[in-house]
Amino acid sequence: MYTSSRPPAYAPSPYSYTPDTTLNATINLDEEVKLPRHGTAERELIDSLAEIYSIVVVLDDLERAYTRDSVSETEYTDICSRLIKQYNSALSDERVLRQFVDLESFKKEWNMDCPRATERLRIGLPSTLVHPGPSAPSTSSPYPFAPHSSSYAPQNTPAASHPTASTPSASSIANATENFITFLDALRIKILAKDQLHPLLSEVIQSVNKVVEGDFDGRGNIIKWLIRLNGMRAGENLGEEETRECAFELEGAYAGFKAKLGD
Repeated sequence: MYTSSRPPAYAPSPYSYTPDTTLNATINLDEEVKLPRHGTAERELIDSLAEIYSIVVVLDDLERAYTRDSVSETEYTDICSRLIKQYNSALSDERVLRQFVDLESFKKEWNMDCPRATERLRIGLPSTLVHPGPSAPSTSSPYPFAPHSSSYAPQNTPAASHPTASTPSASSIANATENFITFLDALRIKILAKDQLHPLLSEVIQSVNKVVEGDFDGRGNIIKWLIRLNGMRAGENLGEEETRECAFELEGAYAGFKAKLGD
């Protein structure tokens, strides 16, 4: 009679591992495991670079949406300004900046194709502030607004019935004048760092856009210096020649602004 034998509970093979009972464990399972000292810093660096990547992608999509009239000028200006500030804030960390190098190097490393965001970050201002609409009203809003849609056609609303669209308020004019003087005074007392001058000049262009419709003599120089300052590192200063050139051109822009008000 044939009886099948049960297989052994353990069948050794030539590749079986036989533990060495003479070795003692060197890890205390109850002991707290400490992360390397650089672990947190490395994670923060990676998080910052990931945030920059996201900002660039979102900004490129926002620019595309604005050109397609899928977002209003007010919404575009608000979101774009916030993204640019977040981008600059992330790069204010020297460690992040060293790893980032510059936008072109960052895009190449991560195979990014975002020409619209690249141009916007180069300028450092929303398109609505660089090229304001011809009928931006002077209101308490921090950003100019003009209907962007080609289908916009106001009915029974002659220009004379909207004095705020053509006649800026006295407070708006005073604010723009004050911002011009503040920036020029900063140059005179040798406040020359990019992170100090750029916000002041941004205030100039924003306040001017609320007052003056269209272009005026010297306005292009305001944009020129905004772009130049935006391309500098946070702690970098204007040189002596640059300071004199900037003061001369901004004084000319101030004179052009006042002349425009007198037209």
